[in-house]
Amino acid sequence: MLHISKVFKTLSDETRLRILNLILERECCVCEVMQALEISQSKASRGLSDLRKVGFLRMRKSGLWTLYSIDTSGNKICQSLLTQAVKEFMKDNIIAVLDKKRLERSERTGTGCARRLRQSTSYRKASP
Repeated sequence: MLHISKVFKTLSDETRLRILNLILERECCVCEVMQALEISQSKASRGLSDLRKVGFLRMRKSGLWTLYSIDTSGNKICQSLLTQAVKEFMKDNIIAVLDKKRLERSERTGTGCARRLRQSTSYRKASP
């Protein structure tokens, strides 16, 4: 029972829902999530970590980057159903649509990407 309450608590945050929606689109690193959602590195990292802890995401290292993708390993029927529900709910959400458009233009910028992005991107909460 405790695990399912943590899953729902994780999904109760708008930023984590937006992150999950991005990762449903494609594998991403922290700097891509930052660019797409126009959020800080710490907020992106915290959201990715929270989603990983409850079993939605897996991470892997690839050169300079830590990449996050949907965790499809094991028997996770609950997570699969919730992931599909998030995908369905977010498909017509204006903020989610804008996030995905920004994701298309995002790029992995290598070491120090968070510092360079802070200088070139304004971080603000997206408005509907």
